[in-house]
Amino acid sequence: MEFIILTGLSGSGKSTVLATLEDSGFYCVDNMPVTLLPKFLELSTIKEPSKSRRYAFGMDLRGSDFLSDYEKIFTLLETNGYHFKIYFLTADPEVIVRRYTETRRHHPLAEGRNLMESITAEIEMLEQLRDQADLIIDTTHDTLHDLKRRMKALIGQEVALMPMQIHVISFGFKHGTPHDADLMIDVRFLQNPYFVPRLKAQNGTQNAVSRFVQSDPHYTPFLEKYTGLVCELIPLYEREGKAYLTIAIGCTGGVHRSVVVAEEIHRNIEACGYQAKLTHRDINRL
Repeated sequence: MEFIILTGLSGSGKSTVLATLEDSGFYCVDNMPVTLLPKFLELSTIKEPSKSRRYAFGMDLRGSDFLSDYEKIFTLLETNGYHFKIYFLTADPEVIVRRYTETRRHHPLAEGRNLMESITAEIEMLEQLRDQADLIIDTTHDTLHDLKRRMKALIGQEVALMPMQIHVISFGFKHGTPHDADLMIDVRFLQNPYFVPRLKAQNGTQNAVSRFVQSDPHYTPFLEKYTGLVCELIPLYEREGKAYLTIAIGCTGGVHRSVVVAEEIHRNIEACGYQAKLTHRDINRL
């Protein structure tokens, strides 16, 4: 079993890195007591002996026994055949002060000290661990998105990353818009099968309705342009560290036009080499 131990200075971005690892397929545990780590790994191996799972554990001075016990625990794990890397995050003290001021959180060593004194004490206490780290990541000049990109590039060199989850959903505006939509398009400009008696009771998954909607002269130019745009945006969203992308296509009732368009967009996204989930939210609400 191989895993990552994520540690370092408070305010250096550990929460962001841990979230990025989780979005990339790691099973992550924050503030794991170091003395419980061997038992956790043992139970995980027993429960899923044939499953290759990637783990990452956040550990730092929030754990009262971390400093006193981490050396003997890490030595024990190595003796028992576990392979792990220590990622140590750091940043300039002035930057950490600014981050704490912005978030208004308390430093774990704040009792009896001001903020700068707490940061200085933590730097001294973690100096030996920093020297033992496999990788030191300085986040002084990183924004949240910069740090996500750096981590994805870093772990992408070692593991196959979990791809961004893409969800295509059709809906009816009269039933409300999807709250989690990232991209939303209104296709009510297309001719409406609802007003054709023989098509009214059918839905967009049926051939007669699909052919009717696709016969609209605006259908093909729209699909080509919109699908091309979506396929260009997907890798840009992935690069930005986005874990989920929901594309919502709406018409009046969510039964005819939006269903036809969503089916086609879903096929085109997969033809571009991406996997996507397809949902017709309102298809049965005639």
